[in-house]
Amino acid sequence: MNDQGNSSGSPIPPNGWGNQGATPQQSDTATKKAPSLLKTFLVAFGGAAVACALVLGVYSFIHPASSTVLGGSGSGTNITVSGEDTTLAEAVSQKCLPSVVNIDVYTKQSSQTMMGMMGQTSDELEESSLGSGIILSSDGYILTNYHVIEGADQLKVNAGGEEYTARVVGADESSDLAVLKIDATGLTAIEVGSSSDLTVGEWVMAVGSPFGLEQSVSTGIVSATSRTTSALNDSSSGSSAVYTNMIQTDAAINPGNSGGALVDKDGKLIGVNTLIASSSGSSSGVGFAIPVDYAMNIAQQIIDGKTPSHAQLGITGTTVNSQLAKRYNLPVESGAYVTSVSAGSSAANAGIQEGDIITKLGDTAISSSSDLVLAVRSHSVGDSVQVTFNRNGQENTVSVTLGSDS
Repeated sequence: MNDQGNSSGSPIPPNGWGNQGATPQQSDTATKKAPSLLKTFLVAFGGAAVACALVLGVYSFIHPASSTVLGGSGSGTNITVSGEDTTLAEAVSQKCLPSVVNIDVYTKQSSQTMMGMMGQTSDELEESSLGSGIILSSDGYILTNYHVIEGADQLKVNAGGEEYTARVVGADESSDLAVLKIDATGLTAIEVGSSSDLTVGEWVMAVGSPFGLEQSVSTGIVSATSRTTSALNDSSSGSSAVYTNMIQTDAAINPGNSGGALVDKDGKLIGVNTLIASSSGSSSGVGFAIPVDYAMNIAQQIIDGKTPSHAQLGITGTTVNSQLAKRYNLPVESGAYVTSVSAGSSAANAGIQEGDIITKLGDTAISSSSDLVLAVRSHSVGDSVQVTFNRNGQENTVSVTLGSDS
């Protein structure tokens, strides 16, 4: 069972405290939006996605040969330049552009045929949106965002000057990541770096297809690290993606850049461009990328034919606020009220019970159920964390080894 929560502030029943699984609300039809104007790069320029074989929660895995190697070796050395800063951008561009592709998304559009008078129609494929992707292997494995390929009936990838039809290897909706495969050889796989030791202020480049302009680059710096949020994936299903430890950058990122590469000064992949904070839907100098260490872990699980796993506490909860605390005479005015605990889960094994109000996980203060979900997902399966909770007015702290939602 996935950890879930309700941050809507709706009344809590005194016995059972029901209401789970609420997600942030979508308030912009052109782009996906999390609280405080955080928007995903929905690469659609119009038209709604239609249902297709890529239905939510369904995985179609391809089992590769064990010899498949993800990531290129690059030059084997760091890029060294002298003179003006633009020289660095030129060198990194030359190295990385062959490893970033354009993805065209096609969906079926019903149209009248010559037999229209008899009520017959035919489904025609029309390009509905576009995005970017990153070549992970010379034989055609490509990493992108789930929201880029969501609802697609057909995917076309432009790589190395050729157009290929891509198939979906698998996807992890809650991480907003997907892996595609094209039948190609001799592609230039990107060199994979690390996101574990990023420094605020270091130089970065974003590579992708903003507004369909293929092979575009923009430069900036790492503005911040460890940004965490969630965003609505699909307004009809209410599903959401959880983004943890995101890299913030001021490199210009726009619709169409989703799934593209964020690279460092050595042309090594450090993140997958995914979100922007903007009131207009275009770049405002605040973009976000999924850290490469996390993204590659998910990609490897998908390619290995596994269902990607995430850390889980094993509870469902709802948000406590001052109004509810007063109404139900609760001992604290903020936190995540535990509505249920899964039998055999990490929380159950640690002694957490229904009715407890979790106020802290590790060093992170918990003021809502959403805070708890994000805090848990910022850790890995098997991590031990300290969970502080209030039970009948008494504060308690227990050590919990996080389980898996697989």
